[in-house]
This record gives sequence, structure tokens and C-alpha cells, in this order.
Amino acid sequence: MAKEKRLGRGLEALLGISGTAAAESEPVNKTEESSTQPDGKIDITKIVPNPFQPRKVFDEAELEQLAQSLQVHGLLFPIAVRHVEQRYQIVAGERRFRAALRLGWNEIPVQFCEADDRQMAELALTENIQRKDLNAIEKAASFANYLETYPGTTHEELASRLGVDRSTVTNLLRLLKLPEQLQNAVCQEKLTTGHVRALLGLENEREQIEVAAKVQTEGWSVRETERFVQDVLQTGRGESPKNPGEHWQIVDQDGETRAVPRQSEQVQQLENDFRHCLGSAKVKLVQTNEKGKGKLTISFANHAEFDQIYAVICKSSRAVG
Repeated sequence: MAKEKRLGRGLEALLGISGTAAAESEPVNKTEESSTQPDGKIDITKIVPNPFQPRKVFDEAELEQLAQSLQVHGLLFPIAVRHVEQRYQIVAGERRFRAALRLGWNEIPVQFCEADDRQMAELALTENIQRKDLNAIEKAASFANYLETYPGTTHEELASRLGVDRSTVTNLLRLLKLPEQLQNAVCQEKLTTGHVRALLGLENEREQIEVAAKVQTEGWSVRETERFVQDVLQTGRGESPKNPGEHWQIVDQDGETRAVPRQSEQVQQLENDFRHCLGSAKVKLVQTNEKGKGKLTISFANHAEFDQIYAVICKSSRAVG
């Protein structure tokens, strides 16, 4: 029996490509439309968003930065689309599509590929998870919607198809048990997933909301929140941290929590400057001592993002040299 293809590797897996950027290669699976119309530019008004796109809100500032990057560097790689009736649905590249609309483009380079509805739903999830474009609540809602659309799918099966751990699926789905008020706080980045995960241990929504309010107003770390909840569960009464807010616990890409000093406004501005220069790349700047020692981390999610960062940095380097 042939092994079922999983989409954990995103667009590369859908197009049957390995070892190179999907956008750099010709797709293996071509639609009927693509047999008569080769990959190239098409009328941008004939393109519609992916109906299975889990992201409902697109950051306006990031879209503006991406539009500026497109205006300077052009579109390095085409967006992927499938032909449906008289339109073309986006398979991957919706942010680039939206940025091109902002610039008033009449045409946009595309690559045709074949995907059924289930593949579209899985691919949209996979691409956003890999790019870290979705917040935890959006991911959880997308997982829940997928499981409702395809009943009988287990958490383990969904995780396997997306190329993530089963615990990732299960833990994120638990967040949907939170009051809507706290789910919104996560979406607005007022609380981290580490904070609200700790609050799930409390017995009722009223307690969760009350403790969440203290977390936000007093700046509790995740560890301080976890300790408070444990005290409530064991003794019925929690003790507020003595010096909260000295550090803020954040959740990294592996789901683990770590403590970092609060960023100064100067560091935040420097990170924004780097993001603007590098086409909205994920940038983290950390200063480790008062003498100026630190670390600058630039993250990329795929070959296209790497090539864009490489072009900006190396072009600047050659110009200086």
C-alpha cells in the first residue's frame, strides 16, 4: 500500500520537490489549465484568496513593509495558484499577493499547481505554522475547524499530516477552552500562550479572568503565573509575586518558556529598522551586557526569504567594499 503523502514540508511536498525551493522549480502536478497556459504573469483581478486560509487578520505594518520591499526588489518568486472555474485561488503567497495589490499591480507572476480542498486546507496550515504567521488562537481554531470538516481525524493523524508533534495539536486545542476575553488577549499579544496555558489549571472562567487581569497589570512572568495557580490549587489561595515584571517569560518556537529582560524602546526601534531593511524578516536583538555585547538573530522560513535577506545584506556589503 502506498504511503499517504503528508504536507509537513509545505509547498515542496505538494509539488513533489525536494532539496530546492518550491518556487524555483517547475511543479510536478500540473492543472488542466496549466497545460495550455504556462507559468507566468496573470491578471491580478482574477486571483482570489485561499478560502481555507486560517489567518483572518493580516498585520497592516508588515504588509506595508512587504509592499515596500516588492517595490524595491520586485517579486523574487511567483505565488502558487490553482485554477477553479474562472478564477485562480491562492495556494501559497497571500501576503505577497496583498502587498502587490497595495502597489496597484495589474499582473503578478504565478506558478500553477494541483491541489484538492483537503490539501489546500493542510497546506495553508503548514505554511503559516512554518512561517509563524499565526498566533496560537488562530492555529487552534484552524485545527478545530479541520477536525470538524474531516471527522474521524485524530490529533495524531493531523499532527502527522502537518509535520508537527501530537502534543502541539492537543495543547493548542486546549486554548479554545479559555474565555473569549483571554483568547482575544493572546491574539492581541497582551498575554502569551505560556500565561494562558497556566490559567487553564484554574477551575472556572471567573478565576481565570481575575488572575489574567493581575498578570497584565502587574507584569507577571509565566513562571510567576504558574506558581500562583499552583498555590491556588493546593491551598485555595495564591500569593502574588513580590517583585513581578523583572523578567517576562515568552514562548519560543519549540513551545518552551524562557526569561528575557524587558526590551528598551531603543532595542525595539532597532529591531523594527532591521525588519524594514530586510523585507519584514523575523529579527531578534538581545543585548547581554552594558559594554554592548549581544546577539542579532535573523530568522527565515524558506528559500525565498533566505535569498531576499542574502540579497539585501550581500548587496550592501559589496557596495561598501
